[in-house]
Amino acid sequence: MADKTKFELVAPERLLASLDVDMVVVPGTEGDFGVMAGHAPVISTLRIGTIDVWNGGAITDRIFVAGGFAEASAERVTVLADEATRIADIDKTAVTKEIEGLRGKLGAATEDGERRSIAARIEIASAKLAAA
Repeated sequence: MADKTKFELVAPERLLASLDVDMVVVPGTEGDFGVMAGHAPVISTLRIGTIDVWNGGAITDRIFVAGGFAEASAERVTVLADEATRIADIDKTAVTKEIEGLRGKLGAATEDGERRSIAARIEIASAKLAAA
């Protein structure tokens, strides 16, 4: 097990993953970074993107995240995600409808704060659709 690292992904609603992996590639704010056993300690904010889980020389799982934090050490990597969904679980039709509805709300929004909030939700949904 010395060549494995513990990967834990926590989303607001639940623990999404807790497993031993060869490597995890995380979308850090400053760029993607891979975490393997023996990694130097690091804490990073996350940007919207995809976490790639590696085992046996191949990607075995891909997970969309919409921001959050990652903490890595020699033994583990823990991701606290603002939002997380396995790529395989993304419903493209539902996300497309969500984007259309948000665009309608954006056009009707009268407050700047409301517009920014809706635009951010459109950005996340669009990235989720592109990841799928």
